[in-house]
Amino acid sequence: MSLNRLEKAITEKLNDLRTKNALKGEEKVIAGIRDAKDGYGPRYLLAGQGEKEFLRMNSNSYLGLSLNKDVIKAEEEASRRFGAGPGAVRFISGTYEPHQALEKSLARFHAREAAMVFNSAYSTVMGALPQFITENTLVVSDELNHNCIINAIRLSRHSQKAIYRHLDMTELERILRENAGQTKRAIVVTDGIFSMRGDYAPLDRIVEICKRYESGYEEGVITIVDDSHGVGAFGKTGRGVEEYTNVKADILVATLGKALGVNGGYAVSSYTVISYIREMAPFYIYSNPITPAEAAAALKSLEILDSPEGIKLLKKIRNLAARLRTGFKQIGYETIAGGHPIVPLMVRDTQKTSQMVRYLFDNGILVTGLNFPIVPKRDEEIRFQISAAHTEKDIDYLLDVLKKFKESASPLPP
Repeated sequence: MSLNRLEKAITEKLNDLRTKNALKGEEKVIAGIRDAKDGYGPRYLLAGQGEKEFLRMNSNSYLGLSLNKDVIKAEEEASRRFGAGPGAVRFISGTYEPHQALEKSLARFHAREAAMVFNSAYSTVMGALPQFITENTLVVSDELNHNCIINAIRLSRHSQKAIYRHLDMTELERILRENAGQTKRAIVVTDGIFSMRGDYAPLDRIVEICKRYESGYEEGVITIVDDSHGVGAFGKTGRGVEEYTNVKADILVATLGKALGVNGGYAVSSYTVISYIREMAPFYIYSNPITPAEAAAALKSLEILDSPEGIKLLKKIRNLAARLRTGFKQIGYETIAGGHPIVPLMVRDTQKTSQMVRYLFDNGILVTGLNFPIVPKRDEEIRFQISAAHTEKDIDYLLDVLKKFKESASPLPP
């Protein structure tokens, strides 16, 4: 069969994305990493850019553990002991000692009865969330929730769905109140830290509202939080939004691939809930897990996080993020207040956002620009992400480049 007709249709789709500034285009390929020196953090080499060095300000590795020598050593030793891959799904013969050791440590870290590891946080949400949404369930979601939550809800067979305005607790309460008695169960699902803006869900208020109205739902109101950007980067000891708000969700999802610097995702909850997910989630049952070596590396990262060294790393990223936010304000740029290492620079113009991203790239800085329709019009931004691998000299260099852009940029046409 010829692909000509299909290629014509998908080319039109690609052109439409290009017109809307939504086309991701060619990926920038990291070809090497140069060690920190002279008071600056690591620098990255890109394919096609020769020896030009780049400051990476768009990495999720908040604690810098992807380059930690002890984490790398743990992964290397486990590879030699257990091989390069698991060779099977978990329930057949793909469960190794590092998988179980990691799950026990994750449960203990989050003060839960049990944990289970998936091959990504995306598949954790996609695999777990639909198993709790029945044909007699109201599912309630924040409008800025991550794509994995949106698609998991689409995959489910809910009887009712409601979206509340971002962080609008009055609207959340209205939804639960007005739907009481209409369904057996309600699920309230939210990001912990919202990845575009770095702001957080007021989990204490969410839980309070859910408890207030759970009598109107025969099977209760269940809270599910994806705190992939929070765990390891937010809260005094890195336990994320739960620690910051001093309450726990019924089910917590997070990642091993951001602050912990490795790969994979996980869920923690009661023993009964985790046992149920393990039996029901297709993304777990029918997919290979992370490798034993990745599990060993993640376990080492978790040990570092849950130690005095981890406390020091968390303090460092908070200080660097504060330095960047203060610098933005001093130069005259708008940002969003907060204590998370996601530091958005609100540009509020698609053309200028693209210009700034290019200018930063030309000056050796990798960033992520978020334009319409990825974000609403007038919410265009550049997302900067702080890592413990950064230094004060890195932040000051970045601010100097942004100051020069502001001084040299010509006014945009009306």
